[in-house]
Amino acid sequence: MTLELRDVSRTVGGRVHIHPTTLVLRRGTMNVLLGPTLSGKTTLMRLMAGLDAPSRGRVIWDGQDVTGVRVQDRGIAMVYQQFINYPGMTVYENIASPLRILRRPAAEIDRRVRETADLMRLSPLLDRKPLELSGGQQQRCALARALVKNAGLVLLDEPLANLDYKLREELRVEIPRIFEASGAIFVYATTEPEEALLLGGNTATLWEGRVTQFGPTPQVYRQPKDMVTARVFSDPPMNFVACVKDGARLTFGAATTAPASGGMAGLPDGRYVAGFRANHLELTRHSAAAMAFDCTLGVTEITGSETFLHVDHDADRWVGLVHGVHELPPGDRVSVWVDPAHVYLFHPDGRLAAPAAYAAETERSA
Repeated sequence: MTLELRDVSRTVGGRVHIHPTTLVLRRGTMNVLLGPTLSGKTTLMRLMAGLDAPSRGRVIWDGQDVTGVRVQDRGIAMVYQQFINYPGMTVYENIASPLRILRRPAAEIDRRVRETADLMRLSPLLDRKPLELSGGQQQRCALARALVKNAGLVLLDEPLANLDYKLREELRVEIPRIFEASGAIFVYATTEPEEALLLGGNTATLWEGRVTQFGPTPQVYRQPKDMVTARVFSDPPMNFVACVKDGARLTFGAATTAPASGGMAGLPDGRYVAGFRANHLELTRHSAAAMAFDCTLGVTEITGSETFLHVDHDADRWVGLVHGVHELPPGDRVSVWVDPAHVYLFHPDGRLAAPAAYAAETERSA
């Protein structure tokens, strides 16, 4: 069982919402659509579901062209950010409602409702109304109603966005378990890189209606093919600084230098753009090879056990995520440290020139 998008695009009123996209999603896979708001995640899902028709291209389900097939006839299930339950019905009746619409036999409805409720850990709550449930239980009820149809394609459009942190963490753990038990194709949209990493499977990064990369989630994270993908798959977005390679030396910004080692050693001399993630910027030197950058502090944001640092390095604005509580006055001059092993190099046109040494080594040992 596969879902194929073959050169699918979507244009509305002369505005391109989805640029030509080709994707193949296979049975029993978790597929994450990762991108910022308005990057095209929901539009792409609607094309998969048949809620919208592509302007060009074809949608192929298990070898059959379903481009013009109604959504009701596609065997899909979809759960939105604003999860919806019928408040006047019990949890049992909410879950059973899609099967009643399909006029399934009563015995089959009862069996499938109870199996799905057990999978979603809702069995003790079947006689309750949705408003008697917690937020996480209400979302599980909405998910159960989608799963009970035994749909081959389950689309989850930021389903945890409106829940508090504790409930999000609870359901993030449960969704991979549910996915493995169902055997369906799951497509999960999110704006959060951390959520994509927790869910695993495959990830498609989206930016302004384009799928910039698609593949196994750890691989896309460690080996982004370009600066756009690296920016999307970093939270906060990846930091960048101009870099020049001259022989065996790399010069970052105006003066900071480091040896050109690993995959960077074989690159032609010339100009590049260096990138590193926020959690690899440090206030203290933890590695003998770490490079120092003189910066001006903008603001600090204390989140509890960690601190976000917003610093200016010449014309570049960087964000660092450092451990501990650091109350530093704005305008202070600070030295920040970056280990070259965590630095990516990109060509001036944005293409990846060399992955970070730690990422390349991790990928080889995976």
